[in-house]
Amino acid sequence: MGWWQISADTLARSRFVLSPLTETFACLKLLHAEVAGHPGERAWLDTHLPAYRRRLAGDPVTALLVRSGVGREWIADFLTPTPREGETFEESVARIRAARPGEARADLRVSLAGRPLPAALDRDDLPERAAALLEYVWAEVVRPDWDRRRRVLEADVVARTTQVSRGGWAAALDALRPGTRWLGDSRLQINLNAYPPRELSGAELILVPITPQRHGWVSWEEAERYAVVYPCAGALADDGARAVPAALGALLGPARAAVLVLLGTPMSTSQLVGVTGQGLGSVGRHLRVLLDAGLVERRRAGRSVLYSRTAAGEVLVEAGELGPAGAGAGA
Repeated sequence: MGWWQISADTLARSRFVLSPLTETFACLKLLHAEVAGHPGERAWLDTHLPAYRRRLAGDPVTALLVRSGVGREWIADFLTPTPREGETFEESVARIRAARPGEARADLRVSLAGRPLPAALDRDDLPERAAALLEYVWAEVVRPDWDRRRRVLEADVVARTTQVSRGGWAAALDALRPGTRWLGDSRLQINLNAYPPRELSGAELILVPITPQRHGWVSWEEAERYAVVYPCAGALADDGARAVPAALGALLGPARAAVLVLLGTPMSTSQLVGVTGQGLGSVGRHLRVLLDAGLVERRRAGRSVLYSRTAAGEVLVEAGELGPAGAGAGA
């Protein structure tokens, strides 16, 4: 397995970062894989895949670049520059465009895992082609929905920051994404592959959430900055009502039940508005009713007020997921 040795100083300086480019690359990976993590992603793929396929059909070199650079166990390094705090999409994609052609080809050879570099990719415009494709995904797929995506990502960061304050970094890093586990003795398992360990003493460790649920990766700039990209806890879905158990929706109403279901992760009112698509007034009324019923609680975290389910709310959601007694039994 691959693991990182993280010094106490590095751990103390760890922080969460949002990255528009990282979210865009995660969406590119989802389009490339064509495998959804939940019904909302399936609907998203059905909407965006046709245009993406047409884009690559008209540019076979870039299509080959994606197939070669996005491997199951390794991604060509120049495609995923390590995020930097506060960097815009335009600033990030400029780093891809500035990659040296020879280094891009070398990165592709690594991601191909021993297979030869296709002759069609032995060219100098690979960084430009990669940047242009990511600009397409950003413009057509991510940017129109970025405000809502950002709220979902922010909700995850707030929840995990609260987790750090309660249980320390070990609790937040454990099971951050599939294959990630806190091993103790300052060791973070980052995947199940047999890679040599890395010493992160003196480096920055940043944690970057993305909304696609089946994707994540790590990246680094040697001795300076290491990043773990992980799926956020809240799925970005247009069909929140469909995720609500039918029995719970019948009891509380679908919109109010959707709010209760989402509050398995602490969220602010504005984050709930962004995730659910409901108006601020509607969300506020649902929260007041749920608070009065003892199903949610609220607490202050910095300048935000966060809402989360109480034990009674947890029981109600779990009961709704089980459905009526005896449901599902075959004759």
